[in-house]
Amino acid sequence: MLTIRLQRLGKKKHPTYRFIVSEKAKDTQSGALEILGNYDPVAKPKVIALKKDRIEYWISKGAQTSNTVHNLLLKEGIVKGEKKRSVFLSAKRKANIEETKNKETPAEAPAAPSASPADV
Repeated sequence: MLTIRLQRLGKKKHPTYRFIVSEKAKDTQSGALEILGNYDPVAKPKVIALKKDRIEYWISKGAQTSNTVHNLLLKEGIVKGEKKRSVFLSAKRKANIEETKNKETPAEAPAAPSASPADV
């Protein structure tokens, strides 16, 4: 299966990325079928240069996008839909998290009676 994903380039602590099309099982550093653009997240403002027609072509041919690429394409207006999350929580896991939150917040205990001096 083909995927559109990011290939990291650049210097240490100053990454730049390429949008590439490659087989999902292959490493991103191995040969890509096509380079579709680049992305510089460090520059102010962030620079995204894309070949819109080629991205639409590969998606029409059945190429999937990684979650990060999908979200960047949404921001650029190339793809329609909702953002993809990289971490999914099942309903059971969400319920477990809520339960632990409720246990951590202590219940309001009644105030202890104050020690007032006794009448003698």
